[in-house]
Amino acid sequence: MNAGIKVFAPASVANVACGFDILGFAIDRPGDEVIARFSDTPGLRITAITGTKGKKLPYELEKNTAGYAAMRFLQHIGETKRGIEMEIHKKMPFGSGLGSSAASAVAGVMAMNELLRRPLEKRELLRFAVEGEQIADGAFHADNVAPSLIGGIILVRDNPTLDVHRLAVPKGLQAVVIHPKIEILTKDARDILSKETSLKQHIQQSGNLAGLIVGLYHSDFDLIARSLQDVIIEPQRAQLIPHFFEVKNAALEQGALGCSISGAGPSIFALCANTLIAENVGNAMQKIFYDNKINSELFVSNINQNGAIKL
Repeated sequence: MNAGIKVFAPASVANVACGFDILGFAIDRPGDEVIARFSDTPGLRITAITGTKGKKLPYELEKNTAGYAAMRFLQHIGETKRGIEMEIHKKMPFGSGLGSSAASAVAGVMAMNELLRRPLEKRELLRFAVEGEQIADGAFHADNVAPSLIGGIILVRDNPTLDVHRLAVPKGLQAVVIHPKIEILTKDARDILSKETSLKQHIQQSGNLAGLIVGLYHSDFDLIARSLQDVIIEPQRAQLIPHFFEVKNAALEQGALGCSISGAGPSIFALCANTLIAENVGNAMQKIFYDNKINSELFVSNINQNGAIKL
């Protein structure tokens, strides 16, 4: 059998406190893997899905994030008849707030591109991956997909046109992400959000977003700390995550620059100025869940600058 190629796409943290639907960054792990190989059977097929832990993912291309992203890519380049099969290996939890569906979509489209010897540049794959993720949550936004694909801290200036830009990453910056073993679906987390915000909140959030970007470019950790505040989304979604404010306070007490909800939750992230602080922050966050008899998984990571890679 043709061994094919394997692609890894990393998890990502979206929103980053003050950047709802327009900020995200990639972390080193976890992530999803897709294997693609040529086949004697014409057309694209999903032949295996693993790591779903009892949940069923569809094998139909039109209903699968990785499959749909891959299919749209193949349609775009006019490669629809050659036989290709793909395996999807889930290495991260569903409904975690870590961009699981985004990672699958990214790995799916990049695996096709690698198998066909890169007819498109990496950034040109973004639209197909976003279309794939849209299958999962119904929204066309790149704040998980873009960092998972191209790495780094990403600003999405405009989602419809996928006007995305990598931001500076200060030396030493570390991400701490804790995933409590509860599930929150992105759709449910969106449904509770108010469709209106006050002028005061808009001004505060705009200032925080601008301050965070300036802080990143100047490696100004004090400015980053003052800016990592979400006055709009976090107050509405915090109720979905047990002990959220206890975890956040524990992180801040140990020196985190800021702490908020990763994506739609329930994962919680913190940014830290160095690895020592990050380790202390992670242990303090995890202890809150442990003391309240909630299992959790902890990830301490650099900002992943590579995004999706061929293994």
